[in-house]
Amino acid sequence: MEDPFRVRVTVRGYELDTQGHLNQAVYLQYGEHARWECLRAAGISQQRLLSGGVGPVALEVTLRYLSELRGGDEVDVSCAFRWGEGKTFRIDQEYTRPDGSPVATLTGVGGLLDLSARRLIPDPRARFRELATDPAPLGL
Repeated sequence: MEDPFRVRVTVRGYELDTQGHLNQAVYLQYGEHARWECLRAAGISQQRLLSGGVGPVALEVTLRYLSELRGGDEVDVSCAFRWGEGKTFRIDQEYTRPDGSPVATLTGVGGLLDLSARRLIPDPRARFRELATDPAPLGL
């Protein structure tokens, strides 16, 4: 299996909580940023999704903290789509320091919403493949 898509983020001072470590909600933002960058690497912009009448939705997210991040720290956030059958897919994300030490994990379940019908499309893998100019970052 190929290495998952990764993006590096530097922790900014305004993202810290009163204990001086990365605020818990910002971990979710970093995960979202990595997912959008993965889509972009596949050639799928937000405009391309809107023009196609669809949008990704998060249905479930579980975040597990393993060690703290502080201001100025760098963290690599991976993004690996796991395709199955049906209307949903999994996303596995690992947060690691540049030396490879683990910081957090995020697992999620997502879908692709038909923006007119307001329902999940039946085969998100096929639709993502249609929209992508380079499906490799999505594991397609």
